[in-house]
Amino acid sequence: MQKKVVKKNVQVKKRIYKKPEVAFEKTMEPVKKKFGLKNILQAIVGAIFLAIPIGFTEETWNLGENLPMSNIIMILAFSLFFIALFAYRNLSKNKPGFYWYDLAKRVVVMYVISFAIVTLLLLVIQRAPWATDWVLAFKRTIIVAFPSSLSATIAGNLK
Repeated sequence: MQKKVVKKNVQVKKRIYKKPEVAFEKTMEPVKKKFGLKNILQAIVGAIFLAIPIGFTEETWNLGENLPMSNIIMILAFSLFFIALFAYRNLSKNKPGFYWYDLAKRVVVMYVISFAIVTLLLLVIQRAPWATDWVLAFKRTIIVAFPSSLSATIAGNLK
């Protein structure tokens, strides 16, 4: 008893472009990296990773009381700049094109996630009095959100 081996012919269709410009444009299109639920969950874990040890230190609470609002705004600007720098490096690596909308979306999402995590943490340990002194709560949250947002950005871009 011999078994018959049947091989199927598989046809591979190749796109042949008549104009070389079309082929060049198709290969040079920037590749969008998806930013989905997995990245958001990784960002939440990354934000918690540095928010907990820094949020529990009395030095950050005192910095929030003593630093003027101009320094707090500079810390906020540094946070957004470093998030954008890392996201730009990660998005534009080995790609000929780049989507600025994706960069802006990632920066905003990463910072909002870390700001929310820090806010919840400081509310739980009663160090962010949003109802009575929202300026102090805002200052403390920005200070703790600086390292938290950077760790969220790094963790959110892991594969």
